[in-house]
Amino acid sequence: MKKLLAVLLCLALGLSLAACSGTASQAPAASTPAASTPAASTPAAGGEDPFADLGDFTMVIGHAQPEGNPRYVSMEKFAEDVMAATNGHVTVQVFGNGQLGTEKEMLEQVVAGTVQGMRGGQFDFSPRLLMFTLPFLTQTRAEVTALLQSDLAKSVCAEAEAETGTVIINLCDAGGYRQFSNSKHPIKTPADLVGLKMRTNGMKTIDLTFTTLGATTTTIPYSDLYMGLKTGVADGQENPWVNVQGMKFYEVQQYFTEVNYQFHPDPFYVNAAWWNSLPEEYRTIISDCATAMGEYNDQLIDENSETAKQEIASAPNVEVYEPTAEELEAFKEAMKPVYDQCIAEGICTAEELAQMQEIVANAK
Repeated sequence: MKKLLAVLLCLALGLSLAACSGTASQAPAASTPAASTPAASTPAAGGEDPFADLGDFTMVIGHAQPEGNPRYVSMEKFAEDVMAATNGHVTVQVFGNGQLGTEKEMLEQVVAGTVQGMRGGQFDFSPRLLMFTLPFLTQTRAEVTALLQSDLAKSVCAEAEAETGTVIINLCDAGGYRQFSNSKHPIKTPADLVGLKMRTNGMKTIDLTFTTLGATTTTIPYSDLYMGLKTGVADGQENPWVNVQGMKFYEVQQYFTEVNYQFHPDPFYVNAAWWNSLPEEYRTIISDCATAMGEYNDQLIDENSETAKQEIASAPNVEVYEPTAEELEAFKEAMKPVYDQCIAEGICTAEELAQMQEIVANAK
């Protein structure tokens, strides 16, 4: 029913190739990004509009994050940038907080063409992106950026169009490094996960990580996770600090461990048929705005992660544990089998793993 309502809502808004006017849905409540913002085109002499003959387009985009999350804020800025840079000829309508359904449902809508785009760590249709989520593959922002901007990442993104009918126009960070939490006891060693029922979003590398450490897994959509934790459907979960803070998971979880075991790429999927129907000038502008959006998103994550962590740590009855270097090494060692399993399942090849490790080693 939720999916049907979402599709009907989108159709009512006039989704594809529709005439448009007005502004983006909401301005971001955040500081001006360090990344450069694509400039609006200046009308030619005599006040002529350089895009007047290119037509008007509407781009409806969905995502799952709540107001204030870096994805939410950066998407609102993207909408403003595209409007300004196309002199209002491309209107971007952003629906956050899961208004259009779960991440999987939104991606299905993009593939079907009932919405034009979605952002989120949904890899069901592009499972090769999972290679970037191997546990402890990276340790720093520079290493994450080097991976996501690499030729390997571009090649993996290019596979999406042929396989799913979507174009990935940007690949940024989904929220920062991911942490463990649960409602049973502190997690200080890999053995502390044995027997816990941990929520996953269905991602293979998360499932493999938890099962390798002796936990069981249950899949719960992100929008349903708070209630799933509150009612005990799952004992625990893993998410970045900014997601935990934004979704208030700390209200229903007591024990957090800052393990920084994984980051997720955040693909910006766009329906390929709609994308290819755009004039080249608009595709260039939207791509430039998406690049600026990704840089802004990652900046916001870096600025907000520590603040989010402190808010979580100060919540009643919450304990945040920071493992020692030796304890982190134990987690890394325990997760090594996940690499072999990902190669065996075709998520990446041994050569691609070596390539990723070389990219990370050379990151500055």
